[in-house]
Amino acid sequence: MPLNLVLVADTHVPKRARDLPSQVWSAVESADVVFHAGDWVSETHLEEFRRRSRLLVGVYGNNDGPELRRSLPETAEITLEGVRFAMVHETGQAKGREARCEARYPEADVLVFGHSHIPWDTTTPRGLRLLNPGSPTDRRRQPACTFMTATVDSGKLGDIRLHEVLRD
Repeated sequence: MPLNLVLVADTHVPKRARDLPSQVWSAVESADVVFHAGDWVSETHLEEFRRRSRLLVGVYGNNDGPELRRSLPETAEITLEGVRFAMVHETGQAKGREARCEARYPEADVLVFGHSHIPWDTTTPRGLRLLNPGSPTDRRRQPACTFMTATVDSGKLGDIRLHEVLRD
């Protein structure tokens, strides 16, 4: 049976928003696995994700203080249904990203990252899939706030979708 995934990053609660929109919380609560690629901003927000997620995989970001850095790793790795995931908040500038990530995560099939608030979905020459879900609370120069969903089943990542966040 496929696992349903939710990918989020850069939630910045309560600095950019008081809370996540209900659409995002609904996706989190129905997912089998939730990935959060950092910039939570508050320990309370992390605890809310832990409470609402069946399985939460998280890392800290550059806006996360000492408490969050004690609770979360800088990078995370997990294998789901034979697909090897790695996650980190920051990968550096867009130019050269694929080569840097291939070198840094040679064993991964998928790298989830954040920081830029800009959705990203590319595949490197080696086949490493790079996914940035954007931000569900701070669109910056993007047309909309976003998050991603995907499935993983029998060693394959599929049904990757970028969702525009609707304001409550």
